[in-house]
Amino acid sequence: MNLNMDAARVAGLPKAEQEILRRLLKIYAKHESKNNVKARYYEGDITLAEVNLGLALPEGIAKLEIGCEWGAKAVDVLAGRSMFDGFVGENGQPVDELARLVQANRLISEYDKHCRDELTYGCTFATLSRDEAIGCRIRFHTPRTAAAAWDGEKGRIANGFAVIDVEEDEDSTVRPRIVNLYTDTHIWVLERRGEIWQATGYQHGLGRPLMEPMIWNATSAKPFGQSRIDNPVRRLIEGYVRTVANATIGLEFATAPQKYIMGVTDEQYDALVNNKFKQYVGSLIAGTTNPDTGEKPAFGQLQQGSLQPHVEQLRILSTQFAAATGLSVTDTGVVNDANPTSSDALQAQTSTLIGLAENLNTANGAALLTIAHMALAIAGDKTLDELTDEERNIAPHFKSPARP
Repeated sequence: MNLNMDAARVAGLPKAEQEILRRLLKIYAKHESKNNVKARYYEGDITLAEVNLGLALPEGIAKLEIGCEWGAKAVDVLAGRSMFDGFVGENGQPVDELARLVQANRLISEYDKHCRDELTYGCTFATLSRDEAIGCRIRFHTPRTAAAAWDGEKGRIANGFAVIDVEEDEDSTVRPRIVNLYTDTHIWVLERRGEIWQATGYQHGLGRPLMEPMIWNATSAKPFGQSRIDNPVRRLIEGYVRTVANATIGLEFATAPQKYIMGVTDEQYDALVNNKFKQYVGSLIAGTTNPDTGEKPAFGQLQQGSLQPHVEQLRILSTQFAAATGLSVTDTGVVNDANPTSSDALQAQTSTLIGLAENLNTANGAALLTIAHMALAIAGDKTLDELTDEERNIAPHFKSPARP
Protein backbone atom coordinates (compact mmCIF):
# COMPACT_ATOMS: atom_id res chain seq x y z
CA MET A 1 0.00 0.00 0.00
CA ASN A 2 1.26 3.45 -0.89
CA LEU A 3 1.25 5.06 2.57
CA ASN A 4 3.15 8.16 1.48
CA MET A 5 2.26 10.69 4.17
CA ASP A 6 4.23 13.59 5.63
CA ALA A 7 3.21 13.86 9.28
CA ALA A 8 4.40 17.48 9.50
CA ARG A 9 1.98 18.50 6.73
CA VAL A 10 -1.23 17.06 8.19
CA ALA A 11 -3.43 20.10 8.73
CA GLY A 12 -5.00 20.38 12.18
CA LEU A 13 -2.77 17.77 13.83
CA PRO A 14 -0.91 19.10 16.92
CA LYS A 15 2.88 18.96 17.03
CA ALA A 16 2.99 16.17 19.63
CA GLU A 17 0.68 13.98 17.55
CA GLN A 18 2.68 14.79 14.41
CA GLU A 19 5.76 13.35 16.12
CA ILE A 20 3.78 10.24 17.16
CA LEU A 21 2.55 9.77 13.59
CA ARG A 22 6.03 10.26 12.15
CA ARG A 23 7.41 7.55 14.47
CA LEU A 24 4.57 5.16 13.59
CA LEU A 25 5.08 5.68 9.86
CA LYS A 26 8.74 4.82 10.35
CA ILE A 27 7.76 1.60 12.17
CA TYR A 28 5.36 0.71 9.35
CA ALA A 29 8.00 1.30 6.66
CA LYS A 30 10.56 -0.79 8.56
CA HIS A 31 8.34 -3.89 8.60
CA GLU A 32 6.47 -3.45 5.30
CA SER A 33 8.75 -5.56 3.10
CA LYS A 34 8.96 -8.38 5.67
CA ASN A 35 5.18 -8.49 5.99
CA ASN A 36 4.86 -8.65 2.20
CA VAL A 37 7.21 -11.65 2.17
CA LYS A 38 5.15 -13.43 4.85
CA ALA A 39 2.00 -12.84 2.83
CA ARG A 40 3.61 -14.32 -0.30
CA TYR A 41 4.76 -17.43 1.53
CA TYR A 42 1.30 -17.88 3.03
CA GLU A 43 -0.18 -17.70 -0.46
CA GLY A 44 2.49 -20.07 -1.83
CA ASP A 45 3.82 -17.48 -4.27
CA ILE A 46 7.50 -18.50 -4.33
CA THR A 47 9.55 -18.21 -7.52
CA LEU A 48 12.38 -20.52 -8.60
CA ALA A 49 14.74 -17.55 -8.45
CA GLU A 50 14.30 -17.47 -4.67
CA VAL A 51 15.11 -21.13 -4.00
CA ASN A 52 18.56 -21.29 -5.70
CA LEU A 53 18.37 -24.47 -7.78
CA GLY A 54 22.06 -24.15 -8.59
CA LEU A 55 21.30 -24.68 -12.28
CA ALA A 56 21.44 -22.48 -15.36
CA LEU A 57 17.84 -22.97 -16.42
CA PRO A 58 16.57 -22.66 -19.99
CA GLU A 59 13.98 -19.95 -20.50
CA GLY A 60 11.07 -22.39 -20.63
CA ILE A 61 11.97 -24.17 -17.39
CA ALA A 62 12.79 -20.89 -15.64
CA LYS A 63 9.12 -19.98 -15.94
CA LEU A 64 8.07 -23.18 -14.16
CA GLU A 65 5.67 -22.47 -11.27
CA ILE A 66 5.61 -24.75 -8.24
CA GLY A 67 2.72 -24.45 -5.79
CA CYS A 68 3.29 -25.04 -2.08
CA GLU A 69 0.62 -24.78 0.63
CA TRP A 70 2.93 -25.44 3.55
CA GLY A 71 2.89 -21.76 4.59
CA ALA A 72 -0.91 -21.75 4.70
CA LYS A 73 -0.91 -25.13 6.47
CA ALA A 74 1.39 -23.82 9.23
CA VAL A 75 -1.16 -21.06 9.89
CA ASP A 76 -4.56 -22.57 9.09
CA VAL A 77 -4.21 -25.87 10.95
CA LEU A 78 -3.35 -24.10 14.20
CA ALA A 79 -5.94 -21.35 13.68
CA GLY A 80 -8.55 -24.04 13.06
CA ARG A 81 -8.08 -25.28 16.63
CA SER A 82 -8.68 -21.83 18.14
CA MET A 83 -12.46 -21.51 18.04
CA PHE A 84 -13.74 -18.42 19.87
CA ASP A 85 -17.31 -18.99 21.07
CA GLY A 86 -18.29 -15.67 22.67
CA PHE A 87 -18.22 -14.37 26.26
CA VAL A 88 -19.80 -15.67 29.44
CA GLY A 89 -20.50 -13.94 32.75
CA GLU A 90 -19.34 -15.03 36.19
CA ASN A 91 -22.33 -17.35 36.56
CA GLY A 92 -21.84 -18.89 33.13
CA GLN A 93 -24.66 -16.86 31.60
CA PRO A 94 -24.19 -14.39 28.71
CA VAL A 95 -24.06 -10.65 29.36
CA ASP A 96 -26.86 -9.25 27.21
CA GLU A 97 -25.21 -5.97 26.18
CA LEU A 98 -21.93 -7.68 25.36
CA ALA A 99 -23.71 -10.44 23.43
CA ARG A 100 -25.42 -7.74 21.37
CA LEU A 101 -22.08 -6.07 20.60
CA VAL A 102 -20.51 -9.40 19.65
CA GLN A 103 -23.36 -10.12 17.25
CA ALA A 104 -23.47 -6.60 15.78
CA ASN A 105 -19.74 -6.69 15.05
CA ARG A 106 -19.77 -10.35 13.91
CA LEU A 107 -16.92 -10.79 16.35
CA ILE A 108 -16.86 -14.61 16.27
CA SER A 109 -16.45 -14.82 12.49
CA GLU A 110 -14.07 -11.85 12.48
CA TYR A 111 -11.92 -13.61 15.07
CA ASP A 112 -11.73 -16.67 12.83
CA LYS A 113 -10.40 -14.58 9.93
CA HIS A 114 -7.98 -12.44 11.88
CA CYS A 115 -6.58 -15.28 13.95
CA ARG A 116 -5.04 -16.44 10.66
CA ASP A 117 -3.64 -12.96 10.08
CA GLU A 118 -2.22 -12.98 13.59
CA LEU A 119 -0.36 -16.24 12.97
CA THR A 120 0.82 -15.09 9.54
CA TYR A 121 2.31 -11.77 10.66
CA GLY A 122 2.80 -12.28 14.40
CA CYS A 123 -0.02 -9.95 15.44
CA THR A 124 -3.21 -8.28 14.34
CA PHE A 125 -4.87 -5.14 15.73
CA ALA A 126 -8.40 -4.47 16.91
CA THR A 127 -9.58 -0.86 16.92
CA LEU A 128 -12.71 0.51 18.56
CA SER A 129 -14.80 3.61 17.98
CA ARG A 130 -18.16 5.04 18.96
CA ASP A 131 -20.98 4.05 16.61
CA GLU A 132 -24.42 5.59 17.01
CA ALA A 133 -26.19 2.62 15.42
CA ILE A 134 -24.68 -0.26 17.45
CA GLY A 135 -22.88 1.55 20.28
CA CYS A 136 -19.31 0.48 19.48
CA ARG A 137 -17.68 -0.49 16.20
CA ILE A 138 -14.86 -3.07 16.37
CA ARG A 139 -12.54 -3.42 13.36
CA PHE A 140 -9.49 -5.62 12.79
CA HIS A 141 -6.35 -4.69 10.87
CA THR A 142 -3.24 -6.58 9.80
CA PRO A 143 0.28 -5.11 10.10
CA ARG A 144 0.01 -4.38 6.37
CA THR A 145 -2.64 -1.72 7.14
CA ALA A 146 -1.71 -0.69 10.69
CA ALA A 147 1.22 -0.07 13.00
CA ALA A 148 1.71 0.53 16.71
CA ALA A 149 4.41 1.44 19.23
CA TRP A 150 4.83 -0.60 22.40
CA ASP A 151 4.86 0.89 25.91
CA GLY A 152 7.09 -1.42 27.95
CA GLU A 153 6.29 0.34 31.23
CA LYS A 154 2.53 -0.10 30.88
CA GLY A 155 2.71 -3.41 29.02
CA ARG A 156 0.37 -2.29 26.24
CA ILE A 157 0.22 -0.22 23.09
CA ALA A 158 1.47 3.33 23.54
CA ASN A 159 -0.20 4.59 20.36
CA GLY A 160 -0.97 3.39 16.87
CA PHE A 161 -2.64 4.04 13.54
CA ALA A 162 -4.86 2.02 11.22
CA VAL A 163 -6.03 2.52 7.64
CA ILE A 164 -9.83 2.70 7.75
CA ASP A 165 -10.65 3.30 4.08
CA VAL A 166 -8.73 3.28 0.78
CA GLU A 167 -9.29 4.42 -2.78
CA GLU A 168 -7.69 3.63 -6.12
CA ASP A 169 -5.98 6.37 -8.13
CA GLU A 170 -6.12 6.72 -11.90
CA ASP A 171 -2.89 4.71 -12.22
CA SER A 172 -4.48 1.86 -10.17
CA THR A 173 -2.36 2.68 -7.12
CA VAL A 174 -4.20 1.93 -3.88
CA ARG A 175 -3.82 4.78 -1.40
CA PRO A 176 -5.37 5.33 2.03
CA ARG A 177 -8.23 7.79 2.17
CA ILE A 178 -8.94 7.71 5.92
CA VAL A 179 -6.38 6.86 8.62
CA ASN A 180 -7.17 6.84 12.33
CA LEU A 181 -4.46 7.77 14.84
CA TYR A 182 -5.03 6.35 18.34
CA THR A 183 -3.60 8.00 21.46
CA ASP A 184 -4.38 7.84 25.19
CA THR A 185 -6.85 10.71 24.92
CA HIS A 186 -8.02 10.99 21.29
CA ILE A 187 -8.89 9.31 18.07
CA TRP A 188 -7.52 11.55 15.33
CA VAL A 189 -9.28 10.98 12.00
CA LEU A 190 -6.91 11.87 9.15
CA GLU A 191 -8.73 12.30 5.85
CA ARG A 192 -7.03 12.81 2.49
CA ARG A 193 -8.60 15.41 0.23
CA GLY A 194 -6.66 15.49 -2.99
CA GLU A 195 -3.04 15.76 -1.85
CA ILE A 196 -3.92 17.42 1.49
CA TRP A 197 -4.42 15.54 4.75
CA GLN A 198 -6.85 17.05 7.27
CA ALA A 199 -7.02 15.92 10.92
CA THR A 200 -10.07 15.97 13.18
CA GLY A 201 -9.75 14.97 16.83
CA TYR A 202 -12.34 13.09 18.91
CA GLN A 203 -11.64 12.92 22.63
CA HIS A 204 -12.37 9.82 24.71
CA GLY A 205 -12.08 9.08 28.42
CA LEU A 206 -10.66 5.55 28.52
CA GLY A 207 -7.12 6.71 29.33
CA ARG A 208 -5.53 4.40 26.76
CA PRO A 209 -5.54 4.02 22.96
CA LEU A 210 -8.69 2.38 21.59
CA MET A 211 -6.48 -0.19 19.93
CA GLU A 212 -5.54 -3.65 21.19
CA PRO A 213 -3.26 -6.27 19.56
CA MET A 214 -3.75 -10.02 19.43
CA ILE A 215 -0.18 -11.34 19.59
CA TRP A 216 1.29 -14.75 18.85
CA ASN A 217 4.51 -15.96 20.51
CA ALA A 218 5.62 -12.65 22.00
CA THR A 219 9.03 -12.26 23.64
CA SER A 220 10.65 -9.43 25.56
CA ALA A 221 12.63 -8.56 22.43
CA LYS A 222 9.57 -8.90 20.15
CA PRO A 223 6.53 -7.64 22.06
CA PHE A 224 4.39 -7.77 18.91
CA GLY A 225 5.09 -11.46 18.44
CA GLN A 226 6.54 -13.65 15.74
CA SER A 227 5.07 -15.15 12.60
CA ARG A 228 4.39 -18.86 12.27
CA ILE A 229 6.03 -18.50 8.84
CA ASP A 230 9.40 -17.53 10.31
CA ASN A 231 12.81 -17.91 8.67
CA PRO A 232 13.32 -21.65 9.43
CA VAL A 233 9.85 -22.46 8.09
CA ARG A 234 10.43 -20.36 4.97
CA ARG A 235 13.71 -22.21 4.32
CA LEU A 236 11.86 -25.55 4.51
CA ILE A 237 9.21 -24.24 2.11
CA GLU A 238 11.99 -23.21 -0.28
CA GLY A 239 13.44 -26.71 0.08
CA TYR A 240 10.08 -28.18 -0.94
CA VAL A 241 9.84 -25.92 -3.99
CA ARG A 242 13.45 -26.68 -4.93
CA THR A 243 12.95 -30.45 -4.61
CA VAL A 244 9.70 -30.51 -6.58
CA ALA A 245 11.25 -28.32 -9.27
CA ASN A 246 14.24 -30.65 -9.58
CA ALA A 247 11.93 -33.66 -9.65
CA THR A 248 9.83 -32.03 -12.38
CA ILE A 249 12.91 -31.27 -14.45
CA GLY A 250 14.15 -34.84 -13.91
CA LEU A 251 10.77 -36.20 -14.95
CA GLU A 252 11.00 -34.31 -18.23
CA PHE A 253 14.24 -36.11 -19.02
CA ALA A 254 12.87 -39.45 -17.80
CA THR A 255 9.84 -39.06 -20.07
CA ALA A 256 12.10 -38.64 -23.10
CA PRO A 257 15.16 -40.83 -22.36
CA GLN A 258 18.26 -40.04 -24.33
CA LYS A 259 18.96 -42.46 -27.19
CA TYR A 260 22.04 -42.74 -29.34
CA ILE A 261 22.97 -44.27 -32.69
CA MET A 262 26.51 -44.71 -33.96
CA GLY A 263 27.98 -45.53 -37.34
CA VAL A 264 25.41 -43.77 -39.53
CA THR A 265 25.99 -41.94 -42.79
CA ASP A 266 25.70 -38.20 -43.11
CA GLU A 267 22.32 -38.58 -44.85
CA GLN A 268 21.02 -40.86 -42.10
CA TYR A 269 22.28 -38.42 -39.45
CA ASP A 270 20.46 -35.51 -41.11
CA ALA A 271 17.24 -37.55 -41.35
CA LEU A 272 17.40 -38.44 -37.65
CA VAL A 273 18.17 -34.90 -36.49
CA ASN A 274 15.43 -33.35 -38.61
CA ASN A 275 12.77 -35.75 -37.30
CA LYS A 276 13.65 -36.15 -33.62
CA PHE A 277 10.11 -36.57 -32.37
CA LYS A 278 9.23 -39.08 -35.12
CA GLN A 279 12.29 -41.14 -34.25
CA TYR A 280 11.38 -41.05 -30.55
CA VAL A 281 7.77 -42.24 -30.94
CA GLY A 282 8.39 -44.56 -33.92
CA SER A 283 8.28 -48.28 -33.21
CA LEU A 284 11.06 -49.07 -35.69
CA ILE A 285 14.35 -47.36 -36.51
CA ALA A 286 16.05 -48.77 -39.60
CA GLY A 287 19.60 -48.18 -40.75
CA THR A 288 21.90 -49.55 -43.46
CA THR A 289 25.62 -50.24 -43.37
CA ASN A 290 27.76 -47.15 -43.74
CA PRO A 291 29.26 -47.55 -47.28
CA ASP A 292 32.25 -45.37 -46.39
CA THR A 293 33.35 -47.30 -43.31
CA GLY A 294 31.50 -50.59 -43.62
CA GLU A 295 30.30 -50.07 -40.05
CA LYS A 296 26.83 -51.18 -39.08
CA PRO A 297 24.74 -48.65 -37.10
CA ALA A 298 24.68 -49.33 -33.34
CA PHE A 299 21.59 -48.36 -31.39
CA GLY A 300 21.40 -47.66 -27.63
CA GLN A 301 19.65 -45.75 -24.85
CA LEU A 302 21.15 -44.04 -21.83
CA GLN A 303 19.95 -45.11 -18.42
CA GLN A 304 17.03 -43.06 -17.11
CA GLY A 305 17.43 -40.99 -13.98
CA SER A 306 15.49 -42.03 -10.88
CA LEU A 307 12.97 -39.84 -9.04
CA GLN A 308 13.45 -41.78 -5.82
CA PRO A 309 16.10 -39.41 -4.36
CA HIS A 310 13.66 -36.51 -4.80
CA VAL A 311 10.91 -38.46 -3.04
CA GLU A 312 13.23 -39.24 -0.14
CA GLN A 313 14.21 -35.57 0.12
CA LEU A 314 10.54 -34.58 0.29
CA ARG A 315 10.03 -37.04 3.13
CA ILE A 316 12.95 -35.54 5.05
CA LEU A 317 11.66 -32.00 4.50
CA SER A 318 8.11 -32.92 5.54
CA THR A 319 9.36 -34.46 8.79
CA GLN A 320 11.45 -31.35 9.56
CA PHE A 321 8.50 -29.09 8.71
CA ALA A 322 6.20 -31.07 11.01
CA ALA A 323 8.75 -30.78 13.82
CA ALA A 324 9.17 -27.02 13.28
CA THR A 325 5.45 -26.23 13.22
CA GLY A 326 3.89 -28.84 15.51
CA LEU A 327 1.82 -30.23 12.65
CA SER A 328 1.55 -33.93 11.92
CA VAL A 329 3.40 -35.27 8.89
CA THR A 330 -0.01 -36.09 7.41
CA ASP A 331 -0.76 -32.36 7.21
CA THR A 332 2.13 -31.86 4.79
CA GLY A 333 0.59 -34.22 2.23
CA VAL A 334 3.75 -36.35 2.06
CA VAL A 335 3.41 -40.04 2.95
CA ASN A 336 6.32 -41.62 4.81
CA ASP A 337 7.10 -43.89 7.72
CA ALA A 338 6.35 -41.09 10.20
CA ASN A 339 2.66 -41.04 9.28
CA PRO A 340 0.49 -42.31 12.15
CA THR A 341 -0.95 -45.78 11.77
CA SER A 342 -3.41 -45.77 14.69
CA SER A 343 -5.66 -43.40 16.60
CA ASP A 344 -3.20 -43.37 19.53
CA ALA A 345 -0.33 -42.46 17.21
CA LEU A 346 -2.43 -39.72 15.63
CA GLN A 347 -3.29 -38.32 19.06
CA ALA A 348 0.38 -38.35 20.04
CA GLN A 349 1.32 -36.41 16.91
CA THR A 350 -1.35 -33.76 17.54
CA SER A 351 -0.47 -33.22 21.22
CA THR A 352 2.09 -30.53 20.34
CA LEU A 353 -0.43 -28.72 18.16
CA ILE A 354 -3.07 -28.86 20.91
CA GLY A 355 -0.59 -27.32 23.34
CA LEU A 356 0.15 -24.51 20.86
CA ALA A 357 -3.60 -23.90 20.42
CA GLU A 358 -4.07 -23.66 24.19
CA ASN A 359 -1.29 -21.05 24.35
CA LEU A 360 -2.93 -19.18 21.47
CA ASN A 361 -6.31 -19.21 23.24
CA THR A 362 -4.76 -17.94 26.48
CA ALA A 363 -3.03 -14.99 24.80
CA ASN A 364 -5.99 -14.10 22.59
CA GLY A 365 -8.40 -14.53 25.49
CA ALA A 366 -6.60 -11.77 27.40
CA ALA A 367 -6.77 -9.49 24.35
CA LEU A 368 -10.46 -10.25 23.75
CA LEU A 369 -11.22 -9.48 27.40
CA THR A 370 -9.61 -6.04 27.04
CA ILE A 371 -11.51 -5.46 23.80
CA ALA A 372 -14.79 -6.44 25.46
CA HIS A 373 -14.23 -4.11 28.42
CA MET A 374 -13.43 -1.17 26.12
CA ALA A 375 -16.44 -1.95 23.91
CA LEU A 376 -18.79 -1.97 26.91
CA ALA A 377 -17.32 1.31 28.17
CA ILE A 378 -17.64 3.01 24.78
CA ALA A 379 -21.19 1.76 24.20
CA GLY A 380 -22.23 2.79 27.70
CA ASP A 381 -20.44 6.17 27.47
CA LYS A 382 -18.44 5.49 30.62
CA THR A 383 -14.86 4.95 31.71
CA LEU A 384 -13.30 1.55 32.37
CA ASP A 385 -13.50 2.22 36.12
CA GLU A 386 -17.24 2.78 35.83
CA LEU A 387 -17.99 -0.69 34.48
CA THR A 388 -20.30 -2.72 36.68
CA ASP A 389 -19.22 -5.96 38.35
CA GLU A 390 -21.33 -7.91 35.86
CA GLU A 391 -19.59 -6.18 32.94
CA ARG A 392 -16.16 -6.59 34.49
CA ASN A 393 -16.51 -10.24 35.51
CA ILE A 394 -16.70 -11.79 32.07
CA ALA A 395 -14.50 -14.33 30.31
CA PRO A 396 -13.96 -15.33 26.68
CA HIS A 397 -15.01 -18.90 25.90
CA PHE A 398 -13.18 -21.17 23.44
CA LYS A 399 -14.08 -24.63 22.22
CA SER A 400 -11.71 -27.43 23.16
CA PRO A 401 -8.54 -27.34 21.00
CA ALA A 402 -8.48 -31.15 21.06
CA ARG A 403 -11.95 -31.37 19.47
CA PRO A 404 -12.76 -27.90 18.11
